[in-house]
Amino acid sequence: MTQLQPWIEAQARFAARAMLGAISATQLVMGRTGFGQRVIPRPGSVLASPVCARYDPEPDYFFHWFRDSAIVIDALRVALTESYVGGEALSRFGEFVHFSHTLLSVDGREFLQRSNFRSTVQPAFREYLRPDAEIAALSGESVLADVRVNADGTPDITRWSRPQADGPAMRSIALARWLRELPQLDASLRSVVREVIAADLSFTLSQLPRNSFDIWEEQCGEHYYTRLVQSEACTQGAACFAKSGDESRAQTCSAAAQVNVPRLAAFWDRSAGFYRSRMAVTHAAPGKELDMAVILATLHAGRALGAHSVLDPKVQATLTALEELFEAEYLINRSRPSERGPAMGRYANDRYYSGGAYYFATLAAAEFYFRLAAALGGGAELMVVEENRRFRERLGIGQSNGDPSAQAKLAVGRGDAFMRCVQAYTPPGGELSEQFDQSSGAQTSARQLSWSYAAFVTAAASRRRAHKLMP
Repeated sequence: MTQLQPWIEAQARFAARAMLGAISATQLVMGRTGFGQRVIPRPGSVLASPVCARYDPEPDYFFHWFRDSAIVIDALRVALTESYVGGEALSRFGEFVHFSHTLLSVDGREFLQRSNFRSTVQPAFREYLRPDAEIAALSGESVLADVRVNADGTPDITRWSRPQADGPAMRSIALARWLRELPQLDASLRSVVREVIAADLSFTLSQLPRNSFDIWEEQCGEHYYTRLVQSEACTQGAACFAKSGDESRAQTCSAAAQVNVPRLAAFWDRSAGFYRSRMAVTHAAPGKELDMAVILATLHAGRALGAHSVLDPKVQATLTALEELFEAEYLINRSRPSERGPAMGRYANDRYYSGGAYYFATLAAAEFYFRLAAALGGGAELMVVEENRRFRERLGIGQSNGDPSAQAKLAVGRGDAFMRCVQAYTPPGGELSEQFDQSSGAQTSARQLSWSYAAFVTAAASRRRAHKLMP
């Protein structure tokens, strides 16, 4: 342990409480004057950011995103099991489940009939509204492709990148983990959880042959992140259905996973030496092929072994390529202390707000190494192949003589280097925004991002596990 340890533990508790505060934030009121909206969050909604911003200059993240909320709820389980938060987390989880269940009944036609929302929208904002026909089409599974809803459970009336298919898949993964790891959940709640999982998996199975927008909501196509979490959702869904005695659906999900996991191999770019984040997209700007989304997919799917896990040499190679990219691209990385890892972003030449770095991206790199250390400490072997040669060299594996315990210590040390980077750009109060500027390190974009807090919780918990498994 180093002096970093007390800060990580204190910050993890702060992050867990901040994350918890974005769930069921019924005390908040968001006024979107331009759109004539007054949004009061319902119990169970998860705000991507509880800050009432209006692109003034921070972005308006006062929405319940399907993907972001699933990431937060998954981290809430970790926070509870690690005692970063107490029993209140169980109450918030129950509210989330019931809120998610009610969203399955959203009806766009009904919303249009009872809401004359266009009459209250200011003229300057009308160009951002969705067509009535698009809203009217919302019902059943189409709601799950709709990316996000208002925190009061009403449809988002603004134009956005739709459809997206990763959110329901990620939610089913998170809910399956709650069922498996929290046996104290009461029977009635478990029943509703299974209904939501069933709906999410039905949607996921229907979307497997189709393209959707990526995790960053920028390009429509076939994306590594979406495909991996979809495949893992099917794998976990098969186990969930089998346990409940639904063999037919279990077999359907298992068959889908067996078909789709091998398809991910096509994302490997041998000449570039990394997993591409997407298949070819017509008229797409170059530069996004190397993308932190691949590492996030690996962590969120959470596969323990084999391809598309932290033990996959090709994923390791992808992380190395990303580290080298941002070491060269970000000014704050060029003169950093030797014990500090590089600040990480999304992809080259990002133009969203400061263009990175992102807290959750930097924390993802840390968590990757902590999970690798835990795997090695648990008896797994680090493959020695050409694909991960540079990864092993940067990690210093050549000095470990093939000893897994020594390799695990090196991986923890590398993870700690990224945590020191996060520490360097975290203000004394502990608040985490979406980004910190690649030149100055100042916080930018959305303040108090729930995903940033979730990423800190899971990184800190992975570090704890790695230390427990090390000799």
